[in-house]
Amino acid sequence: MMRYIKLVNFEINRFSKIYLSLLLITLVSQFAGVIIVTKSLLDDARDIMKEERLSEAAYITNYGGIDFNHIANSLLFVGPIALSAVALIFYIFLIWYRDWFGKNTFIYRLLMLPTSRLSIYLSKATSIFLMVLGLIAFQIITLPMENALFNSYVPEALLNEMSISTITIANPILSLIIPSTFTQFLLSYGIGLMIMSILFTAIMFERSFRIKGIIMGLLYCGIAAVLFLAPVLMEIGNFYFYPNELFGLMLAIGIILTGLSVWLGAWLLKNRVTV
Repeated sequence: MMRYIKLVNFEINRFSKIYLSLLLITLVSQFAGVIIVTKSLLDDARDIMKEERLSEAAYITNYGGIDFNHIANSLLFVGPIALSAVALIFYIFLIWYRDWFGKNTFIYRLLMLPTSRLSIYLSKATSIFLMVLGLIAFQIITLPMENALFNSYVPEALLNEMSISTITIANPILSLIIPSTFTQFLLSYGIGLMIMSILFTAIMFERSFRIKGIIMGLLYCGIAAVLFLAPVLMEIGNFYFYPNELFGLMLAIGIILTGLSVWLGAWLLKNRVTV
């Protein structure tokens, strides 16, 4: 267990500089977005009131107030979230391939450690999942501060104040990464874990069989996608499920696919990937 924890810590440390950069970019960009977009909205509102000779009350009646949705939908706000997501998806591949193609072919040393290769597999998966949760936790911490800054910057007469829960529900990206219920959390991050395990297995196919492995990995991803979406495809074909039945089926298939992918990926790492 201690070796597994050390491996997780080792993997996180290897990505720490890039990870901290992502956090810093998110912090600076989103707070800059609050200031820049809010100033632009207020300038536009004042121009309209001046041109049309409207009072603040009349402006609210004609155009509505200013709320945090304007910020949450801006590029400066959602851009860092998208960048972080892309970086972590890329890291799913980098976390394996840099060990093979780095200067010292580190995978040789890694696979010869006196520990189970399953621990190596799980440590890489765990490190990525922990970094995802860390980014989400960081967003949960910064969002109330950004909202408070926005509320203090907009005049009370023009402000449509929103709670944090309302902001996350109203914005599609935030509602995806910050689920409002535990069921949604299981669904969103369970699917994320399943996709990561499937991609890990595809990488193991490629490392085990090279060119043939690429084809095998793509086929495995395709079959897994069809199996997971089978209940939805059946509904399109007029085979009706109740919502609870559809959720239960997809949850069961997701758990099976995740378990199968972890087992198969670990088996390939142990029996087919050689040093």
